[in-house]
Amino acid sequence: MSTPMSAARFLQALRNEGLTVVTTPGWETRNRNHKGPWGPVHGVMVHATVTGPKVDGVRICRDGYEGLPGPLCHGVIRRDGSVHLVGYGRTNHAGSGDPDVLRAVINEKPLPADNEATTDGNRHFYGFECENLNDGKDPWTPAQLEAIEKAAAALCRVHGWDERPVIGHLEWQPGKSDPRGFTMPAMRDRVADRLGDKPKPAPKPTPTPKPYVPPVFPAGLAPGRTTPSARALQRVLKATGFMPKATPEADNYGPVTEASVNRFHAAHPQYRAAGKTYDPNIGPRGWAYLHRLAYGR
Repeated sequence: MSTPMSAARFLQALRNEGLTVVTTPGWETRNRNHKGPWGPVHGVMVHATVTGPKVDGVRICRDGYEGLPGPLCHGVIRRDGSVHLVGYGRTNHAGSGDPDVLRAVINEKPLPADNEATTDGNRHFYGFECENLNDGKDPWTPAQLEAIEKAAAALCRVHGWDERPVIGHLEWQPGKSDPRGFTMPAMRDRVADRLGDKPKPAPKPTPTPKPYVPPVFPAGLAPGRTTPSARALQRVLKATGFMPKATPEADNYGPVTEASVNRFHAAHPQYRAAGKTYDPNIGPRGWAYLHRLAYGR
């Protein structure tokens, strides 16, 4: 048993499904509730207006006609796929139908053939009238079929129904033929596919890499000196191609290391001591740049 959602929730459900929804003034309280109960609701019924493209189906479904006062549904689905809300509550759309069909809808079971018209459908179904001549020749536009699928799925999603409570008028009341031009089993398959598409989780933000920070320039690092930091200098010179990789590492800042540093300065003279053409001495700025060349990202 499902309590009808509020008019505001109904509107939001349709928009959440990606539909273009147009509201007519006063739709939220336009209904036939004074003629009978509204709810519990068990499904969604699809109809055809039996009108051509030059007829204002929205006006007819809002106001009704002689012998059948409006509203004649909750929403009108136009050929362009827009959904126009004309009423909310009990509306004159389903009429009397088969109690066995209603039981199947409630239990989400396959529908039996409709052969009785003894059960109030206006009480138990949301209804959408879809603009079409219903002659089997008037084409259903892709936008309109998609809107039917979305509208039905939106309401099923709110109530926790699967696709089986979505039925056509012809499956409810003997003698009815709408909708004609597509099959309700095919539409239920579309609704099932849509309900099965779970919202995709938002992509995880790509972490911003931390900027590379070179190691602090070691005190005492200078040509001719023996210090463990000479090995670190040799490793970074190898990593950047300024020292042959086969050169053994040593604590001694000797001639091979000096020549390698000078090659670095020749390639990047901005780090060479001013006025020198040969500079074997690595300074703090050159040390930092060497490390960024080798290990920076």
